[in-house]
Amino acid sequence: MAHQAAGGQRQAPRLVPGTSEARAYLADYAGYLEAVPFPSLVVDRRWDVLLANGPFRSLFRQVEPHPTAMPDDNFLRFVLFHPDAATVLGEHEASWCLPMLAHFARAVEHGAPDPGLQAIRRDIAEDPIMEVAYRHGVPHWLRVVGERAAEQDGAVRPLIHPDPRWGATDCRIVVETTPALEELGCTRLTLVLRDARRPSAVTTARRPRRGTARLRVVPAAD
Repeated sequence: MAHQAAGGQRQAPRLVPGTSEARAYLADYAGYLEAVPFPSLVVDRRWDVLLANGPFRSLFRQVEPHPTAMPDDNFLRFVLFHPDAATVLGEHEASWCLPMLAHFARAVEHGAPDPGLQAIRRDIAEDPIMEVAYRHGVPHWLRVVGERAAEQDGAVRPLIHPDPRWGATDCRIVVETTPALEELGCTRLTLVLRDARRPSAVTTARRPRRGTARLRVVPAAD
């Protein structure tokens, strides 16, 4: 994916299969996305990021380079595998990993076979802790909290913004798909930052340390 050029120029969309008209739509949609004040991105069914606006890149500006899990490359891989994910995504395991693992499991189990999703599934399988979480932790978690917890749209999740004006706060995820995006198999997600700040005891807490991205195993009921 092409990144934002110096001087805040519009981001070029990742090249996707489709007509020249579809590609032109995405190019214009990139301009629309840049006008949104909150972090916003367009992803395909594999969670590959086709477009991301300036506020999104600003939110993740302090994460270290990673060969396969940068937030503006594949957002699902970032959440699951990037060692810096917990420094931005608050309550990383419960609020981000488990819901997105559950969402991913649905796509794998009920959707048509997809090489990109299968590659992510193989990477999960190669990590023993992640594999146990996928096979046992996620089903147990859904039994406890309910299937609705895996839905993206409307979910309120904690963030740790590098801008001290926000700091530790929450965002509401708003999922939208225009007819043109739906035709391309794409969805837009916007992280609407909440005005209400958390209590001072939370906002002044230490940022999570960088380290290897790991899920603690959620005890299985079976």
